[in-house]
Amino acid sequence: MKQLILFLLSVFGFGLGLAQEVEQSFSLEEAIAFALENNRNIKNAARDVEAAEEQKWETIATGLPQIDGNINYQNFLKQQVSVVPAEFFGGEPGEFQEVIFGTEQNVNATATLNQLIFDGSYIVGLQSVKVFLEISKNAKEKTELEVRQNVINAYGNVLLAVESESILRKNRDVLKKNLYETQKIYENGLEEEESVEQLQITLSGIESQLKNATRLKTIAYQMFNITLGIDVNANTVLTDNLENLAEANIVLDLLNVEEDIDNNIDYIIAENDRTSKELMVKLEKSKALPQLTGFINGGYLGFSNDFTFLDADQNWAGFSSFGFNLNIPIFTSLGRSAKTQRAKIQLEIAEENLTELEQQIRLKIARAKSDYQFSIEDYEVKKQNLKLAERIEKKNETKFFEGIGSSFELRQAQTQLYNAQSEYLQSMLNVITNKTELETVLNQPNN
Repeated sequence: MKQLILFLLSVFGFGLGLAQEVEQSFSLEEAIAFALENNRNIKNAARDVEAAEEQKWETIATGLPQIDGNINYQNFLKQQVSVVPAEFFGGEPGEFQEVIFGTEQNVNATATLNQLIFDGSYIVGLQSVKVFLEISKNAKEKTELEVRQNVINAYGNVLLAVESESILRKNRDVLKKNLYETQKIYENGLEEEESVEQLQITLSGIESQLKNATRLKTIAYQMFNITLGIDVNANTVLTDNLENLAEANIVLDLLNVEEDIDNNIDYIIAENDRTSKELMVKLEKSKALPQLTGFINGGYLGFSNDFTFLDADQNWAGFSSFGFNLNIPIFTSLGRSAKTQRAKIQLEIAEENLTELEQQIRLKIARAKSDYQFSIEDYEVKKQNLKLAERIEKKNETKFFEGIGSSFELRQAQTQLYNAQSEYLQSMLNVITNKTELETVLNQPNN
């Protein structure tokens, strides 16, 4: 039994270890598709659309027949006494006789059907709920664009962190080798101590940056996992390469896409807001119209001194009626007029905001195009700069170990190379993120 328990525990532990080590691999497109299904903001946006659909029917239902039922049971613990002239019962004039009317118990069961016949606010309400549904759908679309942009940015940040760590590790290994060789040369009296110290300073700086890059890589993966909608510590693997991804995101035709303000999701939402303000004006005006409703009801009354209402021979008295209710607004001490004017003011504000937003979007598109074009140009410059920095560093390293170059010149060339490496990595990420920003503001995520 002990061996069996140990075996089961080992199997369970092995299985748990495998579960913890399960990898999820994503290309960028796979990550976007996954996030659009599993991101928590996306899920909530979809729920908002579902809620808007339910609210639409809720509003429609208020104008459809409404049936209510009511059952009322009364049992008089002490019945109310009334007095009548005693002469009705053969008594003396001027005297009164106590009498009790009705039975000790009664049941009243009714059913009423109400139907709205005309109400101006109901018509406006139907129009408003359609706008509200459109706002919810547009909000979901905006969320999808934002999630797509966040996934691309997070994906690029992970690749940047991975590449940065890899380059720093290579630089550290090269510096260790240089330091070792320089230390040996110094010990043989062929090099100054300052050369060793210069390399030690450079190495300590690179090691510190490498530790920081490793920490940032972990955080970048966690941010990526959260954006996808999976566990923050999930084991994810990215299959795309930063340089290949940057090259694939150089699409010059995107710079020539015409501005289509009407296609911008923020502009569409602002237009919906203006439409809702127009409907609010209509709603306040509609409250000056009469409201007409109709009803029909029916029921049964049962009376008894004992609880016999469940007996088959219980007598029930039926009744029924129908009618109309007409409510005509006459005077509200100018309160309705004030509400209408306030709604008109809100409409004017919405129109001004829409005009202002249009100008801002045009500026945003122009800025996004400029940033994207610059990132493409800067990427090419940084690529050439990196090649030059690598050549310069290699020459200075050769000159140093041949004894015709100083340690200061070598350190300066190394620092220049490290900066060029960092700038090159950042330029690739900028190409990816700036293209995404332009696609988002143009609402063209598939370019």
